[in-house]
Amino acid sequence: MTGQETALAGAFPQATEAQWRILVERALKGASFETLVSKTYDGLSIAPLYAHVAASPVPALRKNPGRWAILARVDVADADAANRLALQDLDGGADGLHLVFAGSIGAYGGGLVGDDDDAIAHLLANVRLDYGIPVTLDYSPRAPRAAEALMRFIDRQHIEPSITRVSMGFDPLGAQARHGFAAEPWPQASKSFARDVKAAADAGFVYATAVADARVAHAAGGTESQELAFALSSALAYLRALAESGIDLDAARGLIAFRFSADADELLGVAKFRAARRLWARVEEACGLSPKPALVFAETAWRMMSRRDPWNNILRGTLAAFSAAVGGADAVSVLPFTQALGAPDEFARRLARDTQLVLQDEAHIDAVDDPTNGACGFEALTEALCQRAWTLFQEIEAEGGLPKSLATGAFQARVAEAAELRAKNVARAKDKLIGANQFPDIHEGALEVLAPYDAAAESAEPPEGAPRSAALAPLRLAEPFERLREESDACLAASGHRPTIFLANLGAVAAFTARANFAKNFFEAGGVEAVFGPETESATEIVNAYRESGAKLACICSSDRVYGDVAETAALALKGAGARLYLAGRPGELEERLRHAGVTEFIYAGCDMHGALRRALSEAK
Repeated sequence: MTGQETALAGAFPQATEAQWRILVERALKGASFETLVSKTYDGLSIAPLYAHVAASPVPALRKNPGRWAILARVDVADADAANRLALQDLDGGADGLHLVFAGSIGAYGGGLVGDDDDAIAHLLANVRLDYGIPVTLDYSPRAPRAAEALMRFIDRQHIEPSITRVSMGFDPLGAQARHGFAAEPWPQASKSFARDVKAAADAGFVYATAVADARVAHAAGGTESQELAFALSSALAYLRALAESGIDLDAARGLIAFRFSADADELLGVAKFRAARRLWARVEEACGLSPKPALVFAETAWRMMSRRDPWNNILRGTLAAFSAAVGGADAVSVLPFTQALGAPDEFARRLARDTQLVLQDEAHIDAVDDPTNGACGFEALTEALCQRAWTLFQEIEAEGGLPKSLATGAFQARVAEAAELRAKNVARAKDKLIGANQFPDIHEGALEVLAPYDAAAESAEPPEGAPRSAALAPLRLAEPFERLREESDACLAASGHRPTIFLANLGAVAAFTARANFAKNFFEAGGVEAVFGPETESATEIVNAYRESGAKLACICSSDRVYGDVAETAALALKGAGARLYLAGRPGELEERLRHAGVTEFIYAGCDMHGALRRALSEAK
C-alpha cells in the first residue's frame, strides 16, 4: 500500500501580511496596531506576527544530548532527614540531586547546614554516585568545606571521580553579588578560586567544577539581558582566573557551567536559554576556541513563587520547566509548589518531579534538539536578547569586569532600576499574579510543610575586614500583597473577623456584577473581605445594609449609566452613615461631583492597587 503526500500549504492560497493587516485593523476598531506589540523589561518588542526566517546555522544543543537531567532539591537542615527525602526523590524518578546549603543563592528559606565529613556522609548515604547520577552543589560562604568533604566522601567510597557527574559549583562572584561581601579582594580571591577548581580537576572532578550562576540577578528583579550579561561576565572572569593559574584554555572552559532561572514567561524563557549558548559561543570564538555546547543548569524562578494560593505555583513551575527544556537546559530543578511556605513535604516534592517526568515521558519535549530553531518569533527574540545582553556585557567589561562592577555597585544599580519598575507594575496589577494581585482566595486553607520558612537560612555573615558591596537580595513579586494579607490574618486571629468593605451595588444585577466582582477581587487581594449589598437603587436600603455589615468602608459598584442617575445620592447617604467611600471605575465628568458627595478614592484597572489596599486595610480595622 502506498500513500501520496500532499503539501497542504499548496492546496490553499497563501495569505499575505497585507491581508492579515486589513483583518487586524478591522478587529481593532480604530485602535493603534502598536497595542498588539508588547515590550519586555529590556525594551525589546514582541510582535504579533513575524516574517519567515531560515533556521539558525548554530542550533542550541545540550552538552548532553537527549533527555535533560531531573534534579531534586536537597535543602533540609537535618542531614538524615535530607538523605531520606533524597532517596525518595531518586526512587521516584529524579535523575540527580541539587545540594542547597544555607547561605547559597538558592537557599530559599532553608538549606543544609553541615559541611563536614560526617554531615556529607549522612547526607549521601546509599546514594550511588558511582552510577554517574548528576549531583551539583549550590555554593555557599556558610559551607566552605562542603566541596572538599564531598571529594573525601567519594574517595572513601573508592569511586573513580572521572565517572561521576559531581559539580562542586564554585561561584565566589555569585556569592558576592548575593550577600554583598567577598572573602577577599578579587585579585586574591581569583587565585583562591583557581586553586580550588584546579585541585578538584586534578582529582578527576571535571563536571561543572565552577558555575556562573545568574539566578541572583533574576531573583533580585533583573531583566533577561542582565541575567545573561551577569552569567557571561562571571564565566569570563572565571575563565581568566583559570587561564592565569596555568590551566589550558580549552580545558578551563570545560570546567565552567551556567545556571539560570526559568520563569513562567515561555517566549522569553526559551529565548534566554538559547541566547546563553550563542553568547558563550561568541566568547569562545573571541578566545580562539571552537565553540562547544556549554553545560547549562536551570531552576524554576524564585521570584514568581507565591505563598498565597500556592497551587498556582504548579502551573508556573510547569511553564518554566517547559521553557528551560525547550531552550536546551541540560539539568532542571523545579521548586516544589510550597517552597515559599517552608521545607516542602513528600507530596510537594513528588509533584515537582512529576512535572518534569510528564514533560519527558508523555510530552516528549526532549525528542527534538532545539525545537524552536527556525521559528520566526523565537529566532527574532533570541537574536534581540543576544544583542542587548552583549551590549550590557561589554559595559560590564568596560567597567573592569564583573568583580569591579560588583565592587562599585554599578551592576546592582542596573538591576535595582529594573526591579523598581517591575514592582510598580505588580503594584498596579499590570503584571498579574494569580492568587496575589488577581483572583485571591481569602478563605484558603493552610498547607503543611516539613519546617517553617526560615529567612535566616538565606543570610551569611561577612568575615572581619571583608570587602563590602551592595547585595542583590531576592524578592518574590507577590511579597507586598502577601504582607497585607498577613496583616489581615493577624486581625482575624485577634478579633475573630477580617477587615471588611461593603459593596454598595446599585441597580440590577446586570448593571453592577462586573464592577462588583472587580471590587471584590481588588480588595480581597489586600485582605479586606468584601460583603455584597442588596440589589437596589434605594439609598435607604443601601444605608441599612451597610450598617448591618459592620464595615467601615464602602465601595459603590455599578454601570456608568447608573452612576449618572443615582451614585451621587447613594454616596451622600453612605457618607452620612460614616462610611469611607470608594467607587469602582473611572467616572469621568462625574468625578468632581462624586468627590464632593463623599467618594475619596476610585479603583480601576491600572490604578495604584497596592497603595489603595494599604490605605483601605489601615482604615478598615
